[in-house]
Amino acid sequence: MTTIAYDIAYDGWAMLGRHARRMRRAPALFVLTQVMALAMLLFFGYVFGSAVALPGGAGYRAYLVPGLLAATAVNGLMTGMMQAAQDAQRGVMDRFRTLPMSRAAVPLGQAAADVLTMAVGLVPLALAGLAVGWRIEDGAAPALAAFGLLLLFRFATVWAGIYVGLVLKDEAAAGQLGSTTFFLTLLSSAYIPTAGMTGWLRTVAEWNPVSAVVAACRELFGNTVPGLDDAPGAAWPMTHPVTAALGWSLLLTAVFAPLAVRRYGRGDA
Repeated sequence: MTTIAYDIAYDGWAMLGRHARRMRRAPALFVLTQVMALAMLLFFGYVFGSAVALPGGAGYRAYLVPGLLAATAVNGLMTGMMQAAQDAQRGVMDRFRTLPMSRAAVPLGQAAADVLTMAVGLVPLALAGLAVGWRIEDGAAPALAAFGLLLLFRFATVWAGIYVGLVLKDEAAAGQLGSTTFFLTLLSSAYIPTAGMTGWLRTVAEWNPVSAVVAACRELFGNTVPGLDDAPGAAWPMTHPVTAALGWSLLLTAVFAPLAVRRYGRGDA
């Protein structure tokens, strides 16, 4: 067991380096996701911000930033899907299978590189948030926990994306499907409170894993608006957001990591 774990870690490290070099040489996807997040901050924060009234005079932009950070985390679906589909379509996966390395190393290296890339990308978004009025209210330790939770959720979503990309094996199809991940954040508490949604729509939005991560980040950053996300009638993830966010992240990883490794190892990706 120790030897297997060592092989996975060693080979995974090599694949991480490969994906890091790949992103450095072709940074378009990384730049696109960062520009989109910053554009959403300005668009929602200033165009819609004046139209969204929060209880107690809370600022909308401070409420919005944790939602955008969570939206960046869920983009792991898109990046994981597109890169895995690209490698499968171009025969890169077939070449990797001929090498004497662990079957788990290839998807693990991609997932780890994606998380590291997101960690770098969180910096400009957080700085932009601070510039428009967002503040960390509850100290450094809870804030670090929030950032750690975002990285964990990114790790979970990128595994889901890798699996779907290996199933599709088509770069164009992955690009089209990846763009629909935007609806996951729209149907959540990332941009607007769920309390004002229609009954069934509110239930769907509050059980959306993105909503749990958003609410957890707001709680850990100290940006929670009392009586808003946890308004009467709120679903369990909204009243226990940190627990729910951890649970969703671990569940998604437990489901999609083995599926992705198995799909790659079967040789039909």
